[in-house]
Amino acid sequence: MPNPTAAILVIGDEILSGRTREANAYHLAGELSRVGIDLREIRVVPDDHAVIVDALNALRVAHAHVFTSGGIGPTHDDITADAVAAAFGVGIDVRDDARELIEKALAARGVTATADQLRMARIPDGATLIVNGVSGAPGFSIGNVHVMAGVPSIFVAMLAIVLPKLEAGTPRLSREVRFEVGEGRIATPLRRLAEEMPQLTVGSYPFRDGDVRGTNIVVRGTDPALLDEAVARLEELRASVG
Repeated sequence: MPNPTAAILVIGDEILSGRTREANAYHLAGELSRVGIDLREIRVVPDDHAVIVDALNALRVAHAHVFTSGGIGPTHDDITADAVAAAFGVGIDVRDDARELIEKALAARGVTATADQLRMARIPDGATLIVNGVSGAPGFSIGNVHVMAGVPSIFVAMLAIVLPKLEAGTPRLSREVRFEVGEGRIATPLRRLAEEMPQLTVGSYPFRDGDVRGTNIVVRGTDPALLDEAVARLEELRASVG
């Protein structure tokens, strides 16, 4: 049975402008591979309500799990929660349990919650909170969509809570073989390997290490025995090309 698939919708003008370097998709990809969920799509959109709604509706139909990153803070451009509510056709308002989490976290720092900070307690109707111990402001899950913060440390904390609750599959493993020759020298046998082992994905990644130009070949799949066979064939190829 194939693994469930997932997508991440990264939301924010700051990502598209290059102002902020995106890290959450990288972390998510590694964690999903570990538990047997295949990340199939990474989509980045601006802080635009209609664009977020359209992207979210497309992704949640196409994949078993959808994660969002960004746009759930206290400022005017944090519109993700409203867009998610619109995508699901439900209402949204400040929710008591979310407000309590925020007020408690701020009180521990000697701060009283402002009206702007309580915008982060606005949760779509029917959603389940994703709590975190980093900032206190929750994310939420609704349907197969998990809405999380863009700040990497908070995203990591929220994902750690969400992931164990999800339908998963067989962990995807990887093996790597280093060739100190260019891709052109091994392209044909690599193509043959990929055709003969369709259960695996075969990736070719050129590198330069000082004066050495070479290629790292990475094979990925869920069957350890098949991966071992692929590595053995790659090592034979490496010996033959020098």
